[in-house]
Amino acid sequence: MDTLDESLAKIARGTGIAFAGSLAGLLFAFIGRLLVARIGSETEYGVFSLAFVILSIAVIIATLGLQQGVARSIAYARGRNDGERVQKLIAASIHFGLLASVALAILLFALSNVIATGIFNDPDLGFPLRIFALGIPFFTIMNVLTAIFLGFDDVKPMAYFLNILRGALFPLFILPVLFLDLPFNAIFYAFLGSIVTSCAALIVYSLRRMPTAVRLAISPALRPVAKDLILFSLPLLGVAMLYTVITWTDTLMLGGLKGSVEVGLYNAALPLAGFISIPLTAMLFIYMPIVSGLFSQGAIPEMRRNYSILTKWLFSATLPLFLILFLFPEAVLTFLFGASYAAAADALRILALGFIINNLFGPTGGTLLAMGKTQTIMWATIIAASLNVGLNIALIPPLGIEGAAIASAASITLVNLIYFHKLYSSTKSQPLSRNLLKPVLSSLAFIFLIQFIFTHYVTVEWWMLPLLFVLYYIVYGAAIVLTKSFDAEDLALLRAMGRKAGVDASTLKRVFRKR
Repeated sequence: MDTLDESLAKIARGTGIAFAGSLAGLLFAFIGRLLVARIGSETEYGVFSLAFVILSIAVIIATLGLQQGVARSIAYARGRNDGERVQKLIAASIHFGLLASVALAILLFALSNVIATGIFNDPDLGFPLRIFALGIPFFTIMNVLTAIFLGFDDVKPMAYFLNILRGALFPLFILPVLFLDLPFNAIFYAFLGSIVTSCAALIVYSLRRMPTAVRLAISPALRPVAKDLILFSLPLLGVAMLYTVITWTDTLMLGGLKGSVEVGLYNAALPLAGFISIPLTAMLFIYMPIVSGLFSQGAIPEMRRNYSILTKWLFSATLPLFLILFLFPEAVLTFLFGASYAAAADALRILALGFIINNLFGPTGGTLLAMGKTQTIMWATIIAASLNVGLNIALIPPLGIEGAAIASAASITLVNLIYFHKLYSSTKSQPLSRNLLKPVLSSLAFIFLIQFIFTHYVTVEWWMLPLLFVLYYIVYGAAIVLTKSFDAEDLALLRAMGRKAGVDASTLKRVFRKR
């Protein structure tokens, strides 16, 4: 097998682009937040953060679940060679996005003072909400347009415009505020400007590069397609809202049941553990529409193979990061946040375990979405969200941040178990394979020996962490070779990477051949 299967090759290439875009977006977002914190006071930074959360929730609602729904629907129609339906889906998604986002923008603008004073008791929040309300249609259209391109297996617009360009423009537009000593409220105009400018650039790109003609005229023939699309997407809106609840429940309940100190400790551990899930998130953007096309063609064996191979790649790529966070959480937290944050070490361990379990199950949710199982996804998320809230209420008072971490890890594990049960009963797909388990089990024995030595005989300093990270990759890579755990797709991917790097393919064959 000299080349990767076409679907695997697309997913691997798209995941790389999405992953790079996500990392760049996170970096630019961090720089922007840092500048905002430097320009304003702690109170002003809090107002900005709160306004951003409200904007994010409004955009989730305005998108109506179309970010996933339209990508899957277009990919499914393409798999059936139904070009006319694809055009109608594009028109319907843009109409729905515009209508909902304009309505939400008007509502938020009109109720800004009521929300600011009546709910948050902060009159200063009213002005930012009015400015951010103007950005809702632009942000929503960006989400819809990138989802349309994802339906054509194209992840580049999402990476280039939604993540990189929008993320880079915000700190760039903040610089005049900093150097000209403008009032803090100019920050909100800078953020709005980054959204509007990115949206305009994406619209121009879409007009030139959309893979099919776009007809936005409303006609009776559009109604059945529009109805199917909204009925498919609305459960996904419910899922998105439930995930938002899960994301914020731990923090909100810690603040209410414990205090700001525990909130700060927990929010040092949570984003660090969240880095484990970034590759999976990046993969899902391109994985779901491609697998939707396979499902529409009845290619269930190829779906199963893709699911198994990609889960192995995902888990292998993130296992060393998990080990660093799980085995040396005190050193990681002390290096990044200071010695006082080492108290969050156990919470980091628990959260990291939850996220690596999520990776071990692989793209179960994305596969179910590709199969159109939105009802299963919605009910599983409702159950997991209910468990999360219940465990937080029960565990935070006696255990503090460790209780919140247990609640998160348990809800992540439960939703994956429900997803997997449905996926296995429908397609007999399962993430675990001998070629995944052999190198994991053999390498962990040696890695825990290294950890025992460091724990009892060496004081782990911050500069050792990158060395240990590389060492774990070396150990795991050696375990893969020694246990002969390469699949044909692995070898094909390595040969493709080797050709790009200028390495002779025959050399790779000699090194990784199975005896």
